[in-house]
Amino acid sequence: MEEKQVFTLAQVVASIKKTLDSRYQQAYWIKAEIHKINRYPSGHAFPELVQKEGEKIVAQLTGTIWKQQLERIQKRFIDVVKEPLKDGLTVLLLGKIVFSETFGLSIQILDIDPSFSLGELQKEREETLKKLALDGVLNKNQSLSFPLLPKRIAIISSDTSKGLLDFYDVLLQNAYGYSFETRLFNAYLQGDVAVNSIIEALNTIQSSLSDFDIVVIVRGGGAEVGMTCYNNYSLCKAIAHFPLPVLTGIGHSTNMNVAEMIAFRNEITPTKLAEFLVQTFREFDLRVQELTSNLRDMSLLKIERAQQLVLNFSNAFQKSSKSLVQQFNFSFQSLQQQAAQVAIQVLHKERISLNELQNEGSTAAIDKLRNVVFQLERKQHELSIYTSKFTEHQRHQLESLASKVHLLDPIRIVNRGFSIARRKGKVVSEENLPQQGEEIHLSTSVGEINSIITVIDPRK
Repeated sequence: MEEKQVFTLAQVVASIKKTLDSRYQQAYWIKAEIHKINRYPSGHAFPELVQKEGEKIVAQLTGTIWKQQLERIQKRFIDVVKEPLKDGLTVLLLGKIVFSETFGLSIQILDIDPSFSLGELQKEREETLKKLALDGVLNKNQSLSFPLLPKRIAIISSDTSKGLLDFYDVLLQNAYGYSFETRLFNAYLQGDVAVNSIIEALNTIQSSLSDFDIVVIVRGGGAEVGMTCYNNYSLCKAIAHFPLPVLTGIGHSTNMNVAEMIAFRNEITPTKLAEFLVQTFREFDLRVQELTSNLRDMSLLKIERAQQLVLNFSNAFQKSSKSLVQQFNFSFQSLQQQAAQVAIQVLHKERISLNELQNEGSTAAIDKLRNVVFQLERKQHELSIYTSKFTEHQRHQLESLASKVHLLDPIRIVNRGFSIARRKGKVVSEENLPQQGEEIHLSTSVGEINSIITVIDPRK
């Protein structure tokens, strides 16, 4: 029976090492995803490198980045990408295949190309925009109505953020004394943890939605590291769907990220965002002042015109009423004279007839005379009744006119709060304007007043 050949584990791994060392002597550019970066207190990192097809990992290997290389790579990576190396990032790394008898196979990472990762992050930005467009929510938050006065503000920020202090400084200490109500919802604002942190803050705000008019996300300026979280699809979708206007001031000057693009409004810094909110109040304030001034001017003009109309009507009515009274008196006197003349003529005629009958001296004449006397008395009675009724009718008409004159008396109109100012017997107007030191006459509800002008304040 043939004897089995047995190798020790050390011999096996030594053989593997020898084979790999001879086969993989140079470094290779390798595309992989950093599943977990695994940084240690020593300063070294041992990232888990994977390749995925969908959500399935089809290849996996451990990497090694020694402290010196890691510091250099991180610095260059942040300068170019504006992000540190982090979990879930796809990178193009320069690595050498190494095998250790105790730690096994790994890739020693010598360098990482930040330009490649920058392109990958840009792809994420474009992919997020594409997904939001397909969802039909790119402009959803921007289509909301902005409150007339955004007084109640929910703030998503870090309580240690300098940008938050700048925001408070401008908003709460504005030169006009406008009052704002703010409530801080503390959150991480950069890096991978920012996505869930900001979404949780939005959910908390939504649970008390009626307490707020708008939501602002503010972050301090300075370094622009950790900003790719604002291209995250889940975060941007939460902002787009939020039922209140979401405004951002996250303090950077490079290309806009997706969160800024889909928010209701974006300002480059928290300070600028606060200035916008203060200006919203200021514009409303100025508009109210303008309308108040216009209303005051229009009211004064209408009062002036009403006073002039009252004065004109009063003068016209006085003239008309005097003329009517004079006409009525003349007509009444004329009718009285006509009635008297008719009565005299009838009496005269009847007396002549009576005299003629008396001269006849016959019984028939006497009877006729009696009949004539009776007719005369009856006509005198009828004339008396007619004259009385006519006089009473004319008296009622005169009383009715006097009542109308009383109702439209300028003093009754003055009793409503108006007064009539006259200078030298004429109403005060632009053509009859008194000078300082002159005397004017005021017709008021309490009586006639003479006043000396001490100050004239021309209408603006």
